[in-house]
Amino acid sequence: MAVAVDAELVSVVDECAERWGLQVEDSFPHASAAVAVPARTADGEHVVLKVQVPHRESEHEAQALRVWDGDGAVRVLAHDPERHALLLERCLPGTPLSRIGQDAALLALVGLLPRLWKPAAAPFRSLADEAEWWLEYLPETWRGDADLLDAALGALRELAPTQGEQVLVNQDLHADNVLAATREPWLIIDPKPLAGEREFAVAPIVRSYELGRSRSDVLRRFDRLTSELGLDRERARGWTIGQTVAWASDSSEASWHVRVARWLLEDA
Repeated sequence: MAVAVDAELVSVVDECAERWGLQVEDSFPHASAAVAVPARTADGEHVVLKVQVPHRESEHEAQALRVWDGDGAVRVLAHDPERHALLLERCLPGTPLSRIGQDAALLALVGLLPRLWKPAAAPFRSLADEAEWWLEYLPETWRGDADLLDAALGALRELAPTQGEQVLVNQDLHADNVLAATREPWLIIDPKPLAGEREFAVAPIVRSYELGRSRSDVLRRFDRLTSELGLDRERARGWTIGQTVAWASDSSEASWHVRVARWLLEDA
């Protein structure tokens, strides 16, 4: 969900900067669902001030980052829930993982993902509840091929009630949301957390195009992640098709999502 930087958000940035004693710079480009502003504290520490537009998928971002506590993810330095504002560790140099090529990026992700799979409970929304939401709106909003919709609905109905151990998963983990840092080689940013089984975790990586847009690129991501992480291949396929079709229904990248779902279905 893209948002405009309106006067209200700018006002919140100013309020938080004053509260936390920050010297702010120009906002980062291409932010979505939030305004993210690089800043420095009074001690000269590089930080990021992030003001969110309230949204169901990111409402527990701060709690997820606190569960990870810097283990593979940026740290939360302060949080103002009423203003939907977070003060975050800044990744420097901040180069996206997508810049290093698919093979190297997948190797890094294979190392990162198991560190993120912490035990998950309240307040995180469950993957089962998210799947139920998709099942409710997809039949009314889908305008694509009927067989893709049937495959997605069937997978969601089958997988949601039969999951394994519930861990913290991130339904928007892709290679542009992993940045080069000094404290660790790579840190994730902007999580959209859920409590669900591990097999779901590969879905956003497989469906995102930063690491290649061809059929072979998509299937290579799927094969490497499921194999090297020891995941149930068919459950991971079902979750990826289900989420990809669900996110296609209101996305500017709908045609790309449809292609990904089609390739995975044909590969089954």
